[in-house]
Amino acid sequence: MDAVSAAIHEPGGGPDFPGFLAHIGGHLPAHCILTRPDQTVVYECDGLSLYRQQPPVVVLPETEAQVIAVLRACKAHNVPVVPRGAGTGLSGGATPHPQGVVVGLAKLNRILRIDPDACVAVVGPGVRNLAISEAAAVHGLYYAPDPSSQIACSIGGNVAENSGGVHCLKYGLTVHNVLRIRVVTIEGDILELGSEAPEAPGLNLLQSFIGSEGMLGLVTEVTVRLIPQPELAQVVMASFPSVESAGEGVTRVIAHGIIPAGLELMDKRAVHMVEPFVKAGYDLDAEAILLCESDGTPQEVAEEIARVEALLREAGASRLQVSTSEAERLTFWAGRKNAFPAAGRISPDYYCMDGTIPRRHLGKVLAAIARMETEFGLRCSNVFHAGDGNLHPLILFDANQPDEVARAEAFGAAILELCVQVGGTITGEHGVGIEKINQMCSQFTREELDAFSAFKRAFDPWGLLNPLKLIPTLVRCAEYGKMHVHQGNIRFPDIPRF
Repeated sequence: MDAVSAAIHEPGGGPDFPGFLAHIGGHLPAHCILTRPDQTVVYECDGLSLYRQQPPVVVLPETEAQVIAVLRACKAHNVPVVPRGAGTGLSGGATPHPQGVVVGLAKLNRILRIDPDACVAVVGPGVRNLAISEAAAVHGLYYAPDPSSQIACSIGGNVAENSGGVHCLKYGLTVHNVLRIRVVTIEGDILELGSEAPEAPGLNLLQSFIGSEGMLGLVTEVTVRLIPQPELAQVVMASFPSVESAGEGVTRVIAHGIIPAGLELMDKRAVHMVEPFVKAGYDLDAEAILLCESDGTPQEVAEEIARVEALLREAGASRLQVSTSEAERLTFWAGRKNAFPAAGRISPDYYCMDGTIPRRHLGKVLAAIARMETEFGLRCSNVFHAGDGNLHPLILFDANQPDEVARAEAFGAAILELCVQVGGTITGEHGVGIEKINQMCSQFTREELDAFSAFKRAFDPWGLLNPLKLIPTLVRCAEYGKMHVHQGNIRFPDIPRF
């Protein structure tokens, strides 16, 4: 809990909970207000369970009007607000404030409109990611961003974290597929950002809100872009004798102007972790498996698959297999998408990291992570979006051993420092949350952090919206200075820094 405690911001005067509860009692039915410990304990963390804090109050509004009433009450009574979607986040973004209220938006789960002519869907923030594609399928359309948790994660959470998925290389992240959002500010006002039209008047605030982790406002409605389902999609599954040769395969595919629908890599430990769980037919002798998907018309797919196979052979692929049916394609992907739950077969706990690096450094970075396994005395399996360099190392540990929790956190911090040192970033799609507050000091200058803070203050001058995840202060960065790359302490001098 040290990281949580250090991040807490207490608004001046302290919260007035009796006044807050009396205020919202006139706007929300009793079943939407949870105050008993046995009710609120299930909201103590999101998918990142390293940090836990039981909230004193959880409210579950069922309408936008109730969201407005809750936020006005929070401002009136100085109560911090932590928004929550489905709770599948992996950076602690929905970790409660010990003196605040969690506002769960899961009940705003209606699909309001699907327009097949305009290729858009208008949905509430509690709608599951996969449910959008399921509803649009009758029109031959789907929603492209597909995080591994898409069966459970909500579109509001996707907007908060700017989620991606295995098909983000070709079709983009949430920010590239959301056209419009409806937001409630801390003052209870409504903002409509973006438009169903190609352009919207005024400042482009839409993209600033996507990925803002609930620190600027609460989303109550989302308009997403739908795209036609491809006539055909096939996956090439390639085995490689080393992670470096698999990385070379990724480089060759992209360098030849091919933008696959998906390009994912798993190392040997991840393959051995997943195969007994999913039985996808992965090569257990391979040091790395690369999945490369092509979609489009049958002719386009055939031509692209042939080019990809040739390039992967040149890179050293020892075995190639092309999916021959839709069921087999989905099975290949099921292994990759189930890497996280499969970790539970071989370890009591796992810590999923999220950083992004230039593709050309894939081999070197994975080699450095292998050295860290010895340094920290913990195992790590690696799965990632190879096409855009988004790493997801899974650090395996046992939370029943306190020293292993500390070592897992230190291991994760070292991986993020490494990402920054090679010219990457501390997050690709999971957000900063609580997990990466320290690394904000490594990646950004004081002037940049001040600019971020000023932008937040423009929408939340009282500091009530998700205050646990405030941009770090100058004092906090100074405390973290021993690992600050701008101060010249380079952990991995053998890897290029930009």
